[in-house]
Amino acid sequence: MKNQKLIDALNNCITHCNHCADACLDTDNIKMMVDCIRTDRACAEVCSATVKLLAMDSAFAKAMVEKCHEICTQCAEECSGHDHQHCKDCAEACQKCADACKAYLA
Repeated sequence: MKNQKLIDALNNCITHCNHCADACLDTDNIKMMVDCIRTDRACAEVCSATVKLLAMDSAFAKAMVEKCHEICTQCAEECSGHDHQHCKDCAEACQKCADACKAYLA
């Protein structure tokens, strides 16, 4: 499939963001994790929409990939600021996705 490498990175990011948001809900100090949870959820939604547009070969795909690069970068920064393993794993997946978006846009 066209753009399969980017789609794979997006799907991996979605999985990690959803897992991270859910795992954050189980932390002792949930108030400290609110921004992380919200960013994870937004990132997963934008990545999901981007996958769908890429699969359709939509004319809107490039604009969504640009937005996806932005939110994945922000999510990587947010998650990297936490010590939980699920946050570290999410930060890595988001950074790889941001890199894949950048490569697509190049």
